[in-house]
Amino acid sequence: MFSLTVPEQMLIVFAVALAVALLAVPLAAAIGLAVGGPLVDQPRPGELQRRPIGRTGGYGIIVAFFAALLVSLPITDRSYEGFKEFPLLAGLALGAAFLIPFAAWDDAKRLPPMPQLLAQIGCAIIPVLYGVRIDRISNFEVADVAPWLIGPLSVLWIVGMINALNWLDTMDGLAGGVSLIGALVLFAASLVQRFPGQGRLDPQNSIALLGLALAGACLGFLAYNFPPARIFMGTSGSMFLGYALGVISIIGGAKIATAALVLGLPILDTALVIIQRLLGRRSPFRGGDGTHLVHRLRAAGYSVRQIVALVYTLTALFGILSLALVREQKIIAFLFVGAIIGGILLVLRRRAAAQAIGGSGNGEGQGSRA
Repeated sequence: MFSLTVPEQMLIVFAVALAVALLAVPLAAAIGLAVGGPLVDQPRPGELQRRPIGRTGGYGIIVAFFAALLVSLPITDRSYEGFKEFPLLAGLALGAAFLIPFAAWDDAKRLPPMPQLLAQIGCAIIPVLYGVRIDRISNFEVADVAPWLIGPLSVLWIVGMINALNWLDTMDGLAGGVSLIGALVLFAASLVQRFPGQGRLDPQNSIALLGLALAGACLGFLAYNFPPARIFMGTSGSMFLGYALGVISIIGGAKIATAALVLGLPILDTALVIIQRLLGRRSPFRGGDGTHLVHRLRAAGYSVRQIVALVYTLTALFGILSLALVREQKIIAFLFVGAIIGGILLVLRRRAAAQAIGGSGNGEGQGSRA
């Protein structure tokens, strides 16, 4: 049953996820185009998009991920001593099953913020009930200080990740590429996992396959979504990617600090946008104001590909740092991410002020829901 070597298992899981995504993503988009209505993103004045594009590609990502996960079950040894992995995988699957109908509803009807949030909380509670809980952050044991905080903290983390990726999906190739890098980092982090308080390695090969399956699904999607995009992922894709990254980062020993660092840019950008909108006395969930970093870069005249390349580079750099650094160093690095974002925003603000003085300006690029 487990005659395959670990590299062979990894190759099979990645290949299945990639192959299924390459087939399922365009099929899902074609179905969206056939149904029409809100499942199709229409060109708008001032945007680069020139033709209607199906925004249902995210269902292909979901199918590819779970197809690879199912393939991994009979070929992978999950008999860790004292570690109950199957309930965690059940929680991952059931939470996604709860989230997908609401995401589909949002794709079709554009739900108001509150029903979206309640659905996200509901789907986050399910894996937590099945044991997907943050009991440790780096070497900090949450249970030793506030055991009552484990459940709410876990739900908050998953919901936060869902929204970070959902709000990031405002430009071709952005959410899919960042998720690909994040999934690869979680895959690598599982392989270099160490015993708590010890220096020796404790590779979690079966947990690593979760990140690899998600990476393969994202790569297959990017084949159609890299700018200029031919397919959009829609709410179903962006919410699922945030959910999957949030849950996988907890399963098998919390990798919260690692995930927070590699996804530090969208996480901090989301936080800054919320703060700015609250200070402006408007709903933090109402978009269209161009407050996201990528929208500011677009308004400053940078192309979509330039912006995507910058975000990819920073995400990959932070991912490498998350694997190389330990404990308190990751906190310092996370603050460094914030400093970089602050520096970019300062440069853009000064550039916009200079353009205003000179009587010139740029319109905002692609539209945004958030």
